[in-house]
Amino acid sequence: MKRLIQKIVFFFEMRSFGVCDWWAKKLGIRSSKVRLFFIYSSFLTLGSPVLLYLAMGWILEHRHFFKFKPKPKSIWEL
Repeated sequence: MKRLIQKIVFFFEMRSFGVCDWWAKKLGIRSSKVRLFFIYSSFLTLGSPVLLYLAMGWILEHRHFFKFKPKPKSIWEL
């Protein structure tokens, strides 16, 4: 039974999107606090933050599509 639980935990650790870690780095707090926020808010709002988490995870996985290149500076702006 213990081995099964370890396999499940390993599966979710490898498949996680890193949303909580990304937010924790941006906000300057520990990622466990962000995870607790998502868990508690999911219980209070009947799961709607789960959809938000999945959307943010998709965006983080495909962020190379969302990066905007800065405009090249012209000769007159130097």
